[in-house]
Amino acid sequence: MNPLTNNPETTIDKQTPGRVGFLGPQGTFCHEAALSQPDLAASELIPFRSIAEVFEAVDNELVDLGVVPLENTIEGSVSLTLDMLVFDSEAMIQREIDHNISLCLAGNRGTELEKIQTVFSHPHALAQCRSFIDKNLINATTKASDSTASAANLVNRANDSTIAAICPTEAARTHNLEILDSHIQDMDINQTRFIVIGNSINAPTGKDKTSIVGFQRANRPGSLVAILTEFADRGIDLTKLESRPTKERLGQYCFLMDLVGHISEKNIADALTKIRLEQADIKFLGSYKIAGDKEVLASNKTEKVWKETDKWLADLLKKVKSS
Repeated sequence: MNPLTNNPETTIDKQTPGRVGFLGPQGTFCHEAALSQPDLAASELIPFRSIAEVFEAVDNELVDLGVVPLENTIEGSVSLTLDMLVFDSEAMIQREIDHNISLCLAGNRGTELEKIQTVFSHPHALAQCRSFIDKNLINATTKASDSTASAANLVNRANDSTIAAICPTEAARTHNLEILDSHIQDMDINQTRFIVIGNSINAPTGKDKTSIVGFQRANRPGSLVAILTEFADRGIDLTKLESRPTKERLGQYCFLMDLVGHISEKNIADALTKIRLEQADIKFLGSYKIAGDKEVLASNKTEKVWKETDKWLADLLKKVKSS
């Protein structure tokens, strides 16, 4: 039995390529996100019980890639994924997948809303449906499960009409549950960004994003501004800046940053080199293709300016007289 997976019959051979781990069980939104990518869908998809176990499998080369949730439009970042990226794993981001989220309330046959006493789901799903729960399930308490799909499985196995699950429609159908209400999330637009993690750095595509974590060596006035100025001076678009506790002491933070561009581009490499030399330690989290084309033009324009500037400087240096 493999201790990392839900399936006691699953064994993992390090030599077998094309294996992709995901936050299971089958029917989770993470599973749906993996299936939305043709190459991942064609691989052997292996469910794991937790986000941490997906990272462990990638770090130990038990799978080639892993799929985990990163952030949601309603609830924001997934703390465990960020902590694994920053502190506990050497895996790097290979790509991002933006996936539409629609949640339903499901129960065993004959379940009535007013008689539901307990609602199970993943904490993020419960938070995304807070208004619905407060309005329609006033007599119910909420309990966290490992995933939305495991909540559906739990309700099915219990065969209890006083409990229900908040889960994807597909998970409700898979576990033979009755859909009591659909599209119950608080916001009409609800997306989760998933990331694919692995142990390599992808080649540039011209539509890339670079993610890093900066650990300031000294907390002094203007130190964060000095870091950000390195990006601004080079025309690098900073699309995300998020602080996380360093877990060392209260009031000490590191900063997660997303930059438009690839580590192989000169302006990105120069900025990170300068920051690492003078301001902060950097953990590189990956350069990968962005989901969509929104930031691409700015990145391409900046890279063009830097190439033109390099040529301008090189032409000038040719004219310097030798001593």
